[in-house]
Amino acid sequence: MAKRILFVDDEPDILKVATFRLKKAGYEVVNATDGEEALSLLKKEKFDIVFLDLRLPILNGLQICSIVKSEEGLKDIPVILFTASLNNLEERVKECKAQGFILKPFEPQDLLNKVTEIIG
Repeated sequence: MAKRILFVDDEPDILKVATFRLKKAGYEVVNATDGEEALSLLKKEKFDIVFLDLRLPILNGLQICSIVKSEEGLKDIPVILFTASLNNLEERVKECKAQGFILKPFEPQDLLNKVTEIIG
């Protein structure tokens, strides 16, 4: 069975590129475009990894990551922050207990490498 990825970003072009590349590599990809939708999906469905844009409508990526890492049924899901901002990024990753980050703009191969590194 294919590994499931939740990819959360409010930019349609980024969702399209990331989803295409991940699906082509054999992963099942589900998209969300805001924090509330992402949290709802995480509570209803099982995912092997989550990519979270830091700047999202409703709940931002740090808020979602913190919630995920504090809930018993979700805390073991690897979370990768996805951002164009370098401001305090290392600190933010540690603060919400994410497993890493990818900077925008990104190379699709970097995305695949991060997924492979974390979930195979």
